[in-house]
Amino acid sequence: MTITCQSSSGTTCAAHTRAYRGGELVEEGFDVARLSDHLDVEGTIVWLDLLQPSKQDLGVLVEELGLHALAVEDAVNAYQRAKLDRYDDHLYLASYVARLESDTAELTVLEVGAFITSRALVTIRKSPEIDLAPLLARWDGSGQLAGSGVSYLLHGLLDLLVDGHFDAVQALDERIDGLEQALFDERPRSRELQRHSFEVRKSLVTLRRVVLPMREVVNAVLRRDLDLVDPTMQPYFQDVYDHVLRASEWTESLRDLVTTILETNLTLQGNRLNVVMRGLTSWAAILAVTTAVTGFYGQNVPYPGYGETSGFITSAVLLAGISGGLYVYFKKRGWL
Repeated sequence: MTITCQSSSGTTCAAHTRAYRGGELVEEGFDVARLSDHLDVEGTIVWLDLLQPSKQDLGVLVEELGLHALAVEDAVNAYQRAKLDRYDDHLYLASYVARLESDTAELTVLEVGAFITSRALVTIRKSPEIDLAPLLARWDGSGQLAGSGVSYLLHGLLDLLVDGHFDAVQALDERIDGLEQALFDERPRSRELQRHSFEVRKSLVTLRRVVLPMREVVNAVLRRDLDLVDPTMQPYFQDVYDHVLRASEWTESLRDLVTTILETNLTLQGNRLNVVMRGLTSWAAILAVTTAVTGFYGQNVPYPGYGETSGFITSAVLLAGISGGLYVYFKKRGWL
């Protein structure tokens, strides 16, 4: 259920809310103004999602949750580096949803921010293209872990983001397999191959900027001094960290593989050019011999066999013999 969040200045943003108590979902879709009412009840954790909020929209949360001004500024500004900032009594997470277009190799990244307190998770969606349904489904599918509090909500968010990164890497890997097959086609498609290779490489560079910092983010969440992850959720966060490592290592290897494909394509083009040049040079050598023989017997001065049948036979034998000999020689050398 989506409701409207309104600030004192009159600006609005779409919002979604949930409250958990004792490991059970007790209310969903309540007004943002009732956020403090739920937090006043011991053992209650809340989740609030805001879509493209302004600084004024976040003003009500600054006083309610004690959010730092720098964290609020990061939540409003776009294109933050994926990170986890630590403040006195809360954390701010900056991360990205990664999605690879099905018909092209273009990668789309959409920024997601999150304020993390001991009893609340506030997510900031900076694009309406980010769908909440997968996140809600992930939480509802692991409701038995809701007793772990905010770490349960945070795990669902991080797991969804990292799985998206992993899916994007896997899709790019499949596209690179297609590039490898096209690389050795009997009919070269060099221009198409180069274009697709650069598209994939561009997407990998973008994905790398998103995936690599997530190692630091998840590793920081696992730090025991933050006291954010309880023993029950520790294995689940460790699993997320393993996926982050696999995705980052996979991204690095694919980037090197694309570079290798481009270099191999240039090498194959050079080899194909050498084959063509050898063939053309061999035929040019054969034609040069025939030109020399016909040129000699085309002289308008007397020579042995001039004006006689023997001269014609001699020239024909020379043409056929030398040309045939050169053809056999070039064929054995693999030039023809």
